[in-house]
Amino acid sequence: MKILMVSPYLPYPLISGGHIRLYNILKILFKNHQITLICEKRAYQNEQDIAEVGKFCKKIITVGRKKQWTLKNIFKTGFSKYPFLVTGHTHSQMKREIKEILKKEKFDLIHVETFYVMQNLPNKISIPVILAEHNIEYLVYKRFRDKSPFYIKSLLDIDILKLKKIEEEKWAKADAVVSVSGEDKKIIEKKNNKVFVVPNGVDIEKFRIQNSESRIKRGGEKTILFIGDFNWVENRDAARMILRDIWPTINFKFQISRLPKPGTGGQANFKLKLWIVGKKIPDSLKKLGGEDVVFDENAPKDTSKIFEKADLLLVPIRIGGGTSFKILEAMASGVPVVTTRLGAIGIGAENRKEVIIADDNQKLTDSVIEVLNNKNLYEKITKNARSLVEEKYNWENITKELEKVYRSVF
Repeated sequence: MKILMVSPYLPYPLISGGHIRLYNILKILFKNHQITLICEKRAYQNEQDIAEVGKFCKKIITVGRKKQWTLKNIFKTGFSKYPFLVTGHTHSQMKREIKEILKKEKFDLIHVETFYVMQNLPNKISIPVILAEHNIEYLVYKRFRDKSPFYIKSLLDIDILKLKKIEEEKWAKADAVVSVSGEDKKIIEKKNNKVFVVPNGVDIEKFRIQNSESRIKRGGEKTILFIGDFNWVENRDAARMILRDIWPTINFKFQISRLPKPGTGGQANFKLKLWIVGKKIPDSLKKLGGEDVVFDENAPKDTSKIFEKADLLLVPIRIGGGTSFKILEAMASGVPVVTTRLGAIGIGAENRKEVIIADDNQKLTDSVIEVLNNKNLYEKITKNARSLVEEKYNWENITKELEKVYRSVF
């Protein structure tokens, strides 16, 4: 097929879940399809990044990403039917580029990544439009609103109402909608009965279980990892929760649990480290750190190298949706995951079989300590998690599911 793809980002480097998803899908679609990509490009992205994605596209057309947080956007949003998110991605140059290429070339379909760039398409289109949704955005914003200070809730309420309305309109307008989880599908299909689940995935060749000798070389130190893109509110919220409400208790209780029993010559004490990885970690989070907390903004771009140095991934997600790439990558890498029910949504992992699920601070704390101290539980979780990823979340199978969606609109 000849596909025109429209995206709010150039999917390289692989700094977020959306980038990882689109990059890997393009890499496999390229084998059987001809793709033209029109996307927004951030200021930090360069010609090498374009060339990397260009390996899998016939043509790439980029437009400069506008700054989201400007007085102009805020003012426009206040006097527009569009919510703030859509206002920031309404792009006159992107509209022109899409219109011109549709005049010059014939495509079999248009694949749009996220509803909030769909308004850049012409009003009248004679070919099918596939809309791929990574989250239910208005629910993400609503969860953020529920945990916000009272004095900004009313402002967020207005934007959430507008967001819900335009999001549902775009679902209804598309010829087919892709969701990443069954939970999202149930919501979307109230507005469009042609909804397909195409989950997120992981490169199972790149992310592998580390051999036991590598773990032994780390000696007595245990590393709890949190990794995320700190542009996203759900990651800032989760990291703040760890630093303020969970980590101090984990560190204290773990040290107590590892002390030798008097007169037994038992286990030696272990050192525990919290490793927070991501770009542009807010200073407000860094101020919550302590002696055993490492904030790392220069970790390897290859996240498989990060998981090689981690003993456990802690992901207390309270805001968000879709499915988490960092959880899938940890599962593929043999790093046990302790997360919330929301963090595990859409993955199909069972509590205490492939992941550990806990929804309050005490249970999250106790779960981390139990997994680190219980060798049998640790090995069971890592083995089962890897099996689940191999079966359901490799990119080859996922892209085949997307191709079925493409065929369904003809």
